Amino acid sequence: MRTRPGGAQNGRRMPARRDTVFVDDYLPALLGQASQLISAEFHRVVREHGLSVPEWRVLASLAGGRPLSTGLLAQVSLTKGPTATRLLDRMEARGQVERLAHEADRRVTRVRITAEGQRTVSRLMKLAKEHEKRVLEPFGLDRAEALKATLRQIIELHRPG
Repeated sequence: MRTRPGGAQNGRRMPARRDTVFVDDYLPALLGQASQLISAEFHRVVREHGLSVPEWRVLASLAGGRPLSTGLLAQVSLTKGPTATRLLDRMEARGQVERLAHEADRRVTRVRITAEGQRTVSRLMKLAKEHEKRVLEPFGLDRAEALKATLRQIIELHRPG
């Protein structure tokens, strides 16, 4: 018998089963599986619009104009350091991002989205929000907002530095 989203059956919350496979009740595994499944759906759209997934993540992370250090940008866009450097080189050459010297620390480089980068990512951001709405719709607005608030808290509590 299948349960509805959130483990509810006939309107009641169902406890975790004792015979559950470990990864079916382990938060990091559940987060990873959910992320992979949901992201894969949208990544097809990203590629159809001519961007790689790392390019999409960088532009989406920078959208709105707030410059980020290269280290933080690599972290929030899920890109490894050396890969991020090469990616930013390509994106800077295409006019999508620009690197800025940090005012107080010359060792730190910040990255900002350009008007061209913002134009490139704007349509995809609208499509991403539509995709998110379809994914979360079965849970209702209150549960969807509670889930996102909880995830933001988890990220904040476990972010390095």
